[in-house]
Amino acid sequence: MPKDPFILLSYVNTKLRDQYPSLEELCSAECVSIGELTETLSAVGFEYDEKQNRFI
Repeated sequence: MPKDPFILLSYVNTKLRDQYPSLEELCSAECVSIGELTETLSAVGFEYDEKQNRFI
């Protein structure tokens, strides 16, 4: 996973759009903590929207 939060945002949203129907499935497949991922993106102003299945 990318370390830069803005590149991470793009990477995660692309994966959610193209490959994974939920954040839980993405994190499980990528072996990443949901809490760590959401905390990193929240620190730069983005929150996960479950209905849209993306960070906004």
